[in-house]
Amino acid sequence: MKNPWYRFLLVIALILAANLLITYFFPAEPPEPVAGIPYSLFKEQLRNDRVAEVTMQGEDLTGRFRQAVNLEENQVLEPGFKGEQSFERFQTVLPPIEDPDLLPLLQEHEVQVRAKPVEDGNLLSTLLINLLPWVLIIGVWVYLMRRMRGQGGMGGMLNKFNKSGAQLYSREQSQKTFEDVAGLDEAKQELQEIIAYLRDPKKFARLGGRVPRGILLAGPPGTGKTLMARAVAGEADVPFYSISASQFIEMFVGVGASRVRDLFNNAKKNAPSIIFVDELDAVGRARGTGLGGGHDEREQTLNQLLSELDGFNPHDEVIVLAATNRPDVLDSALLRPGRFDRQVVIERPDWRDREKILEVHTRSMPMTDDVNLELVAKGTPGMVGADLQSLVNEAALIAARDEAERVAMDHFERAKDRQLMGMERKIFMSDEEKRTTAVHEAGHALVAKGLPNTDPVHKITIIPRGQALGVTQQLPEDDRYHFRRGYLLGRMTVMLGGRAAEHEIFGEFSTGAQNDLKQVMDLAEKMVCQWGMSERLGPLSYPRGEEHPFLGRKLATEKSFSEKTAWIIDQEIKKIVESAQECASGIVSENLAVLESLTDRLLEDETIDRQEFDKFLEDNPLKLPEEACSEMQIGTGKGPEEGSAATEVEEREKSQEGDE
Repeated sequence: MKNPWYRFLLVIALILAANLLITYFFPAEPPEPVAGIPYSLFKEQLRNDRVAEVTMQGEDLTGRFRQAVNLEENQVLEPGFKGEQSFERFQTVLPPIEDPDLLPLLQEHEVQVRAKPVEDGNLLSTLLINLLPWVLIIGVWVYLMRRMRGQGGMGGMLNKFNKSGAQLYSREQSQKTFEDVAGLDEAKQELQEIIAYLRDPKKFARLGGRVPRGILLAGPPGTGKTLMARAVAGEADVPFYSISASQFIEMFVGVGASRVRDLFNNAKKNAPSIIFVDELDAVGRARGTGLGGGHDEREQTLNQLLSELDGFNPHDEVIVLAATNRPDVLDSALLRPGRFDRQVVIERPDWRDREKILEVHTRSMPMTDDVNLELVAKGTPGMVGADLQSLVNEAALIAARDEAERVAMDHFERAKDRQLMGMERKIFMSDEEKRTTAVHEAGHALVAKGLPNTDPVHKITIIPRGQALGVTQQLPEDDRYHFRRGYLLGRMTVMLGGRAAEHEIFGEFSTGAQNDLKQVMDLAEKMVCQWGMSERLGPLSYPRGEEHPFLGRKLATEKSFSEKTAWIIDQEIKKIVESAQECASGIVSENLAVLESLTDRLLEDETIDRQEFDKFLEDNPLKLPEEACSEMQIGTGKGPEEGSAATEVEEREKSQEGDE
């Protein structure tokens, strides 16, 4: 490689040549001549009213004549000046003895006078100002030359820009193993087969077996997909490359594809190996959708990824492990056999797996004997591993604030309340506001206890938490995977119980039921349009209330049904909501004395747990209006059987009456 100083000197020579050419073809205008005259001649010209303006700067005085003045060589102090020349500007030096007549004379002849401060004629500062730009230019150039020489020139810098940036992990570097992953037995089995193949490929090859080239971990956020990949890194005895899919995407088109090539080249050099790509949907979104796709850089990166997974040069010794929580938006070419052969679904854990997860996170936590992780697991339905880890950490923080030596069950309960209901807010509420909140929450609780197809009431509180002024918390006794119509109607009735109680006590509604009404509307819309729970519409599905697969939001979509069908859908939704409202109002009106007693109890204690609530109802039994709540009792033996002939005829007659 040539010496970089040659290039530097060449650039300097080109700059100087360009400067000379510019000076030659575009010469600067010659400066206006200035005559150096004696002070006596200056005063003579001033008395003759020939001076227009003067500028004083220390002992120097410069000025301009009103008109050009011809001066001879004996009048000009410039050495070498001969003959006669016309001057408009002049300069002179003031005498060391102050001339008292000068300023009055200037004022008399109306001469414009300017004054400037004396400049500090420091030679060193002048040199620094003139040389500093060149020093900076030379310094930056030397720095760039050294960087380029250390990275192999410009090509080295570009090659570094095209590197994938994936992190390489070994078994010793990763501290996680499958013992740190509670539950997920099926996913562990799938991944253990991959690890076993990489350790002993001949065991599978002798029977003609081929290990999957790609495994996709799909599931909701926080379920442990990345944790499972870290456990694979800890279990495997092969190089493990980890990268986020967003690292492929850059502003420049083609960089992502080159990074994919670099990643697979490094993995093939160290084969057998594993590549883990987190958040695969960042580059793997379906092409040609118009939303979330169409980006040239992302599509080129996806094309290169498809080629590396199963292209012209296949590979069997590099396994690709990817994770995403949006498998529905991935391109179909990614999911075909030969690329991601297997999809391992990592769902939310049930209470048994949640108990195992809690045991993992509380290994090193000192706890009292009253801590029952089974009860904590059953009281946290829907929580994933990340939520449970946060709950354990919150319990430890609460115990530390209480200066406790061990974490007790009460700390877990308070942490769970904060996770499920939000943090307590210290706000001032008037007695009227507190009573309104107590009536609303008491209505929720009574309706939930009165109906058979509802989850048990875990806690009632009128202490403001999160964005709510009060909370009625229900927790299922076991995890649910199917929701029957009677259960959904019961949930809607419980949501409307607070509104019904307000109307029964105060004779009017408040804004406290805003969120309840929104949830009721969403649930009724899904029952009618997506779950086929309307006898009038039948087992049909309508694209209403669905979320867009790429944006995750409800957008204005093309209707695939008529205006009449839309009107019927609105009527069915209204019918379901009104039946739930009628049932809630019936329960509240039948148990008005119990409602008032529970309201007073809430105003006194502010919080009532499940045991206290059950004991309260032993002394105040509830009455259930069977006629108004018959639909909510289906499946309990108290109402008409679901799907019976009598029920179908009754529903058909009601539908016909509605049409008429």
